[in-house]
Amino acid sequence: MIDIKTATEAELNALTLDADARQGELMLRAVRDLLGRFVSYPNEHAQTAHALWCVHAHMMDAWESTPRLAFLSAEPASGKTRALEITELLVPNPVAAVNVSPAYLFRKVGGEEGATILFDEIDTVFGPKAKENEEIRGLLNAGHRRGAVAGRCVAHGSKIDTEEIPAYAAVALAGLGWLPDTILSRSIIIRMRRRHAGEKIEPFRRRIHAAKGHHVRDLIDAWAKSNAANMRWPALPAEIQDRDADVWEPLIAISDAVGGNWPELARSAAVALVAASKEAEPSLGVKLLSDLRLVFGDADEMSTKEILRGLVEIDESPWRDLRGKPLDDRSLAKRLGSYGVKSKTVRIGEHTPRGYKRTDLFDVWRRYLPQPPDKSATSATSSANDECRDASVADVVDVVDLSASRVRRQSA
Repeated sequence: MIDIKTATEAELNALTLDADARQGELMLRAVRDLLGRFVSYPNEHAQTAHALWCVHAHMMDAWESTPRLAFLSAEPASGKTRALEITELLVPNPVAAVNVSPAYLFRKVGGEEGATILFDEIDTVFGPKAKENEEIRGLLNAGHRRGAVAGRCVAHGSKIDTEEIPAYAAVALAGLGWLPDTILSRSIIIRMRRRHAGEKIEPFRRRIHAAKGHHVRDLIDAWAKSNAANMRWPALPAEIQDRDADVWEPLIAISDAVGGNWPELARSAAVALVAASKEAEPSLGVKLLSDLRLVFGDADEMSTKEILRGLVEIDESPWRDLRGKPLDDRSLAKRLGSYGVKSKTVRIGEHTPRGYKRTDLFDVWRRYLPQPPDKSATSATSSANDECRDASVADVVDVVDLSASRVRRQSA
């Protein structure tokens, strides 16, 4: 340990360079530790993702797209709102949105400073009265892409003009159940749970802890301003493709810029959380394709009658009761027709009824049914950086403050 009072100039320079190199690493550790004090996460991957997402919200001009962060749970009182409350302390220009009007939300997102939207009770937006919230749904769907705009008609007396309002914004959501696929596919999904008696977190009081949260937010902001121009598109794990790549690219780019073991932690979190997201309840169409594969077994062709019998016999099958009646041949044909699969004459022994062939279903099975997740996804390490583990949060903040203050002096 260097004694600053007696250290040589060379030792002080080396200490400063080391602090600069570790600034991002220690900043991100401070974010992660603050979140962990008040939020009970289902796993460490979720905590890692939340910390990286908070940092990404400070660098919106660096990304092509922004992931939605979705805290979802089966029951109330599972920590979703608390997660948003802590997030509010750490992100720029937070806007807590509950039962807000579309006009209010559009103006906040399209303002000069932009906004980070924290939308609680999001299930009410996509619930039975969803048609009343079409404008908000459109904003949430479109706004994940930089440059996205929301088009609206505005009346000026008897004249109606069109206007385009910027829709690109960082959005964190909290709600019960599931959300539409259009939102989930753009989201990092964290399935929250009620804490059991053995899970302890600190009670959160905004009047007490807001100053600490804002201090950590300032550390994020200082690091983001000095590193936003240096972001590089990262190499992603093989399991992260297509829309999932859009979701995770910003967070993994941040982890690579930070260094230490954060690149490993971020990639492990990405693989694990993407694999878990595929376990969401599938659409009825995908459920039908999956059950058809089960019913077919090794058969090359089956009659429609045999298929329907097999479908309704599956335990917990939805096919026994679709709006009060079982799936019939006409409904089956309509549902499969949307995938380009049509019934045809098949040979079953000496009979030639209408039915379906494996060869016609094989392509849609391959395209729409997910492959089993890689077991390595959940076995990836999620241990914290050993070097940072020995430092207290106070030590972390002090070291980062040293570099943050230098950044402010240089930009002054």
